[in-house]
Amino acid sequence: MGKIAIVTDSTSDIPQDLLNKYNIKVVPLYVNFENENFADNGVDITYQKFYEKLANVKVLPKSAQPSPADFINAYREVLKENDSIISIHISKKMSGTIDSAELAKKELGADIEIIDSELVHIPLGLSVLKAAELAGQGKSKDEIINEVNEFRKKISVLFIPRTLKYLIMGGRIGRAKGLIASLLEINPILTLNLGEVSQYKTTRRWNQAKNELIDSMKSMIKNSSNVIAYVTDSNAGSEGDDMLERVKKEINPKAAQRSYIGSIVGIHLGPGAVAVTFYEE
Repeated sequence: MGKIAIVTDSTSDIPQDLLNKYNIKVVPLYVNFENENFADNGVDITYQKFYEKLANVKVLPKSAQPSPADFINAYREVLKENDSIISIHISKKMSGTIDSAELAKKELGADIEIIDSELVHIPLGLSVLKAAELAGQGKSKDEIINEVNEFRKKISVLFIPRTLKYLIMGGRIGRAKGLIASLLEINPILTLNLGEVSQYKTTRRWNQAKNELIDSMKSMIKNSSNVIAYVTDSNAGSEGDDMLERVKKEINPKAAQRSYIGSIVGIHLGPGAVAVTFYEE
């Protein structure tokens, strides 16, 4: 059985140590401010610097998908030591990234399976990590794809943006677009549904939103002792740490970890957002 490489894009927000551990190749998207363009690779612009710039912009920066050439270069690199590729990416409803990947696959004519995860951020990252674990176990391509497709159905994510401003400006409000008509002091809880941002609940205050997020987790979870949770934030200061402590105390999961909301997702959520991704083993 040939070696299988796992490829994803930078919206998966997988920490670098895990990318190194599982030898996952990441193709970065791009962040375009008015006068500056950066690859979303954590090097061209750091996480902290990105949110500093975002907090002060008058015109919302734009995200741009990788080019087919970016994918061709990435695929060629991993195919030097692997026989085939499973390439798992951000929802097609959110980005044209998969279109570029498909063009690269056509150009190379290689054994490449491209998957629309219908996800983004840590839910996408967890699916990618699952694929990498299975590839490391010597599973076949079909086995990996089938198991990942089943695994991603278990993943839930709840986002609390500090403001809807960035989602509205970026046109990524998706199924939550009905909120645009009511710009009172709303702190909605958002989720992912059918590959796009969807309204889960509407609250009026930030603290109420945090309480509702915890209550929602409790209602969605069958057995908290089997729960794996990731608490992430977009430069929200102590809010992310506070949410982690609440998840540990009130949910009592098997494991709870901290991470971050990367630049591409951060453009649309804006600074100060908090999210919890979780699943039951």
